Amino acid sequence: FDAIAETRGVYLFDEFDAIGGERGRENDVGEMRRVLNAFLQFIEQDDSQSLIVAATNSPRILDQALFRRFDDVLYYDLPGPEAVRQLIENRLGQFRGRGLSLATAVKEAEGLSHAEITQACDDAVKEAILSDRETVTATSLKKALAERRQAYGKHGR
Repeated sequence: FDAIAETRGVYLFDEFDAIGGERGRENDVGEMRRVLNAFLQFIEQDDSQSLIVAATNSPRILDQALFRRFDDVLYYDLPGPEAVRQLIENRLGQFRGRGLSLATAVKEAEGLSHAEITQACDDAVKEAILSDRETVTATSLKKALAERRQAYGKHGR
């Protein structure tokens, strides 16, 4: 907090749900409640020229008092089919094989986030390189997408 007040800058608190979880929850830890209370007080009194950004994948568990302290709250939904298609196409780049159907890949990626799809594409490219192939196969991309779905506990396809 001292740095924010003394040095103008952009301060990012990633995975903010780790400290900004709703007070009074069953798994509430007293020390974290004190950290959150201190943060709320600091934000309330902040008159610095710094920009404070908090990011989370779990806004539902954030304490509602946080939403009143920030000037803007932005939400990003899961990518739609066209965004997924563009993401896969761009991420695979020269590794996209002719036999890889983007329509099928988009269906396989349904319900995954940008980051999860990116990681799956990267995994499929690594697998192609390690297998001494010049392109990603439909099977390897499908497997990588399924692994991301399983790793993040998402069901579906």
